[in-house]
Amino acid sequence: MLPFSIALRSGEPLFDQVVYAITKAVVTGQLRVDDPFPSVRTLSQELKINPNTAHKIVAALVDDGLLHVRPGIGTVVAHGRPGGMAARRMLLEDDAERLVVESKKAGVLLPDVLAAVRRHWTRMIRRAG
Repeated sequence: MLPFSIALRSGEPLFDQVVYAITKAVVTGQLRVDDPFPSVRTLSQELKINPNTAHKIVAALVDDGLLHVRPGIGTVVAHGRPGGMAARRMLLEDDAERLVVESKKAGVLLPDVLAAVRRHWTRMIRRAG
């Protein structure tokens, strides 16, 4: 079983979807520093993707600083908050775009979307405080 969740969507490159899912898992803390990351073989088998694609995904995440390869140990989640604010902004942009597209499809007006975001923001702050 993979240590992150992903719901593959048609029409989007598989590589981008998997990188996004893993980045989101790291940035949100679902995957924590030094957590073991699946091998290329496991990633390939679990996602039913070509091993070369799985290797490219892991290599891209290592290059981005999200994962770290430890010789003799394997791949683990890197120290710190890899990608920092840039990674969080990337995730926000993707989620915001989805929200806008779905809202437009449903005929929801911008003031209603903003009001819903404000309500959820306030509710989350109250829970955390």
